[in-house]
Amino acid sequence: MSDKITKSPQIRFAGFTDAWEQRKVGEITDSFSGGTPSANNRDYYNGSIPFIRSGEINSNTTELFITEEALNNSSAKLVTEGDILYALYGATSGEVGISQINGAINQAILAIKPKFGDDSYFITQWLKKQKQTIISTYLQGGQGNLSGSIVKNLMIDLPKNKEEQTKIGSFFKLLDDSITLNQRKLELLKETKKSLLQKMFPKDGANVPEIRFAGFTDAWEQRKLGELADIVRGASPRPIQDPKWFDDKSDIGWLRIADGIRSIK
Repeated sequence: MSDKITKSPQIRFAGFTDAWEQRKVGEITDSFSGGTPSANNRDYYNGSIPFIRSGEINSNTTELFITEEALNNSSAKLVTEGDILYALYGATSGEVGISQINGAINQAILAIKPKFGDDSYFITQWLKKQKQTIISTYLQGGQGNLSGSIVKNLMIDLPKNKEEQTKIGSFFKLLDDSITLNQRKLELLKETKKSLLQKMFPKDGANVPEIRFAGFTDAWEQRKLGELADIVRGASPRPIQDPKWFDDKSDIGWLRIADGIRSIK
């Protein structure tokens, strides 16, 4: 098998100088998809085997669980923690993750297992990087499904040196973990803010809020906004495409509604 050499990346970890190579994903991995046990058979569900669907490839839990009987009498396939899971169908097409649990997959997921010691996190990050290219190439207008054969024939750029793969994969995993952690913190802050907004402003018919800063006991009052502030509206120059209205060297900014919305998100 001849190697197809590609250019090396612009940024590399110290100590690595070898050129990268190009391979088909199917040359360096084994892959398979699963199936769905019949929903009409009650004996197939509420078992002990997590049943992973495409929206759960990055989750450590599943909504459904199947039985050994379901596994033995359907096309559902077992995956293990650490396997690459690639979504083939629907709104999640092109999403990829590393399985966080042992479980079974349906036909909407392709499980990918490196054959020769290539790094799973590296392959995962490459698939993430290529998502939009894959979607635009194989899904016309976002319609249709991907397939195992499509994924197997994708040409992946990768270092010959497995240690470099591991360093790259681990680095981006660290970034992903940090992003996930901070997203959770952000969601918690949003929920906290939402709750405080409800409790730190008086409810309808009340003149004091449920929660107040220490030292404040006076009742709140109602006023018209126009009594408290001067309110003015702007306007857009016409025709708006005329370049005479704009000057990159001017220190006068033009604030549009979209700018105001972005600034308070």
